[in-house]
Amino acid sequence: MLAAIKQWWNVVVGLVYPANCAVCKQPREPEADSALCPSCRRQMRPIHRPFCERCSLPFDGVADGAFRCSNCADKNYYFHHAVCGCRLTGVARECVHQFKYQHALWIGPELAELMIAAARERIEWPKVDMVVPVPLFPSRQRERGFNQAEWLARRLVRALPAPLCKGNLRRVRETDNQALLNAAERIENVRGAFAVRDPRPFLKRRLVLVDDVFTTGATTNECARVLLDAGAESVIVLTVGRG
Repeated sequence: MLAAIKQWWNVVVGLVYPANCAVCKQPREPEADSALCPSCRRQMRPIHRPFCERCSLPFDGVADGAFRCSNCADKNYYFHHAVCGCRLTGVARECVHQFKYQHALWIGPELAELMIAAARERIEWPKVDMVVPVPLFPSRQRERGFNQAEWLARRLVRALPAPLCKGNLRRVRETDNQALLNAAERIENVRGAFAVRDPRPFLKRRLVLVDDVFTTGATTNECARVLLDAGAESVIVLTVGRG
């Protein structure tokens, strides 16, 4: 009986995950519930201290106590701080790219796992009132087939229970791809791009804003500004990768 169940489970896993590693294309472990081989999984390293307490930028060196990086010194961030699961390089960057642009949902659990681990460590979850995913413009979501931030947010609230609020924060105009723009252009690109339908659900709430990556923070910062204007008490940004 157990052998039959194991065989059935292996068939299911084979249907969900490709036979080879999603990144290096080498064979995966036959019974592993992962889209990556062990070597690639080991390269998905979580961000550990020292890192900037405001934007999660890792610091390659030794630092005593909490610190803020020079990049944050002249930034007007509306969110309290950003929490990121891993540095967005190498395997992590490829995984996010496939997940986001190639609809490789089988990579999603790997990314969500990193994000959730960071949330457990660096966010006081009992004080979180609501989780809000960064929205896509409707035409972009139809083109992509899903909203990667919402997908990650759904995984998050299953692991760390909190109400998920989707659709109330919305993107009211289409924007250019942020990845193709410099820091100043990114800020201008998302200026006025978001709005809140009904401010009442956000009033005096402590929010966690979820996205896939944090690079300059332009998108999440604009979202945080809109959420605070709607009456939110505070916003913490949570992402998989720190670019």
